[in-house]
Amino acid sequence: MASPTIMTEILYGVDNFSNDTDACGNHNRFHWPDYVILAVTLIISAGIGLFYGCFGPKQKTASDFLLGGSSMGTFPMAMSLASSFITAIELLGNPAEMYVYGTQFWMTCIAFTLVIPITSHFYLPVYRHLKLTSAYEYLEMRFNSYVRTYGAAMYMLQMILYTSVAVYAPALALSHVTGLNTYIAVSCIYIVCIFYASQGGMKAVMITDTFQAAVLVGSILVVLGVGDRMAGGSGVVWNHNSVSERIELFKMDPSPTVRHSFWSVVIGGTFYWLTMFCSNQASVQKYLSVESITQARQALWVSCGGLILIFTINFYTGMIMYAAYHDCDPLKNSEITARDQLLPLYVMTYMGHLQGVPGLFVAGIFSASLGTVASALNSLTAVMVKDFIHGALKWELPEQQGAKIGKWISFIFGLLSFGLVFVVEQMGSVLQIALSFNGMVGGITLGLFSLGMFFPWSNSKGALCGAAIATGLVVWIGIGTQIALASGVIVYEEKFTTVSGCACENVTEVPYTTLPDVQIQETRWWLELYKLSYLWYSLLGFLTTIIVGLVFSILTGSLDSCHLDEDLMSPPVKRLLESLPSNIKRMLRLSEEVRGFDCSRWTPVCALKFIYP
Repeated sequence: MASPTIMTEILYGVDNFSNDTDACGNHNRFHWPDYVILAVTLIISAGIGLFYGCFGPKQKTASDFLLGGSSMGTFPMAMSLASSFITAIELLGNPAEMYVYGTQFWMTCIAFTLVIPITSHFYLPVYRHLKLTSAYEYLEMRFNSYVRTYGAAMYMLQMILYTSVAVYAPALALSHVTGLNTYIAVSCIYIVCIFYASQGGMKAVMITDTFQAAVLVGSILVVLGVGDRMAGGSGVVWNHNSVSERIELFKMDPSPTVRHSFWSVVIGGTFYWLTMFCSNQASVQKYLSVESITQARQALWVSCGGLILIFTINFYTGMIMYAAYHDCDPLKNSEITARDQLLPLYVMTYMGHLQGVPGLFVAGIFSASLGTVASALNSLTAVMVKDFIHGALKWELPEQQGAKIGKWISFIFGLLSFGLVFVVEQMGSVLQIALSFNGMVGGITLGLFSLGMFFPWSNSKGALCGAAIATGLVVWIGIGTQIALASGVIVYEEKFTTVSGCACENVTEVPYTTLPDVQIQETRWWLELYKLSYLWYSLLGFLTTIIVGLVFSILTGSLDSCHLDEDLMSPPVKRLLESLPSNIKRMLRLSEEVRGFDCSRWTPVCALKFIYP
């Protein structure tokens, strides 16, 4: 989850960098072993899809295609879950984040350890017990079809936009280290991804994700190992970063306007990752692809370990890059034009002579992108089939043709995402908003699911009002913040860099000055909201949906049904309500005679009746 500021730089201003030569005339290019490694990665990925689509176990029903027949293993599910969250944006953005802003963002690893038990005990049991193909089916069961359609539509918009970005970023990276045309690179990624995702279904996606996770981890480990040795060891690396004050883990400033503090990264990051683990369709599908809830819980912890490992490697790689460029910042020296080019530049400059290493590095970037897009295509297919064709349109598709229909829908979504790459490339600031859209949408959908699972007195009117108001609020703040950043109204403090040691300086160094973390020139009250760290977006959307949803549920004064199915409630919440002291139970229930109570209007009795039948 690289920051929008860093991720935006992945998309813009990169066309001036040529891999043929850097600013000082050093030549490093791809060699044939590099092309071989990259080609083998793509061929194996496509081959797995071919096997499961043509030669593997026959896929007939939609469940076979979308859930792998619920017979997948724990390890493939864990690797697939982790790799779907690690995009090329993270692989390029996190080392750059470390180089520019320091280590504070690494504390998001603490958030991972908080998210897993919450997911395992509060949300996972509900999904597993109901055995839903689409998570949004829950919203209709708990509220109504309008809430379900709203949540599903937001997810589709989010994922279609984000998958285009997730492919465009590595394609740019590839073009700058190999000279390959960006559009050819995009086409290669989509051809392979659409093929194996649409032909092999969930089984192909998860097995391919496992292979790609191995390539991804192998590539970043090689870069780290070779880079650490070239830098002179961890002691030298640590010393350079410590002197420049990049080693910073406990910035305890409580202000919500601080871009990265301990609180925003750990608390805000926890809610961001809760949206990815607890209310993301791609994740829920994978929870249902294994046979038991125990397997799903084990896979969650394995994926947590994988995410921590990758983030740690990414950040140490950023430290290595700073050790290499501590006296000659390539951005200030005009060797590159955007921060996302730092890692490709470093690999080609320092490791380009090691044939095969650049190819493995790019293969890792491709693997991250392929894993994310493949999971997205599979989840989008599930949402389209279950929530729109079956749900909104009420069309009943023949069960035995479910897999075939799913393949075609997956193929169409792949083509749509592919086409959007060429559209969003021209859309400028809209892309910047799309990058923050993950956190915005995720917090709202997490709020909807939590409203249903934790609050038995919430109703559909409250859910819709809460989601709508939360959407308006976070989109307003997100758009305003991006405009303020683009216009220079907001400026974030960066760590010290210099060009004093450059062998061939191309610019005159600007003296280093310390800037306040965020500078706002205007004093209008709404501009203060734009200072809010992007890491709080998910929590803001979540709390707004919950609070407004509960208020409107009380004001509208009616439940859709007084006889709520207890399976729709989170088990720990249900146990908590059951364990309340008798006097509180009596106060909530108003009377011991519950069975004959008129539930035509909302009351605490009605809300808890399903617990005390």
